[in-house]
Amino acid sequence: MKREHIEPFFATLAAANPHPQSELEYTTVFELLAAVLLSAQATDVGVNKATRKLFPAANTPQAILDLGLEGLEGYIKTIGLFRSKAKHLMETCRILVERHGGEVPNTREALEALPGVGRKTANVVLNVAFGQPTMAVDTHIFRVGNRTGLAPGKTPLAVEQQLMKRVPAAYAVDSHHWLILHGRYVCLARKPMCWRCTVAAYCGFTPKTAAP
Repeated sequence: MKREHIEPFFATLAAANPHPQSELEYTTVFELLAAVLLSAQATDVGVNKATRKLFPAANTPQAILDLGLEGLEGYIKTIGLFRSKAKHLMETCRILVERHGGEVPNTREALEALPGVGRKTANVVLNVAFGQPTMAVDTHIFRVGNRTGLAPGKTPLAVEQQLMKRVPAAYAVDSHHWLILHGRYVCLARKPMCWRCTVAAYCGFTPKTAAP
């Protein structure tokens, strides 16, 4: 993607969706952290289905601990890898209670020290909860970054670093939402829907696909 195309690329996405939101359902920073932790290799729809039952019963670190491991597993057993995720979430809750007064920390170092919280999860929490201009590179952003030529890279970290350099400051906070949604609904893995893409004119992907 040519440098002069980056600003209109994001301006177009922003005009269509001025206030993008995560598709995970949450009402507190802790609920967001728990939902993102549970979402690894799972769909947002599947996570939301489970947390709609879990959060009314337990939506604080101490409340999760009070459920016990088996109790927590009962709420999230419909999510893939639920046993390992339950262990990670329980241990994360213990650390939050013991070291952070039950609050979610707002630094990358503290977040990545939590079990089950890697760089991508930390980036989501820092961005969505604390408004920091981080870039959580999931499979959608990795694909869009490479396919469009916006941020080519062989690893998620390489794509993240390219995006941090190339995304204009005015779009930095919301850009990862726009890229995720674009990859999820338009720039699909098997066949991008170029014929209905509002930013096709700025994209370096060729040849563009035609409507079926």
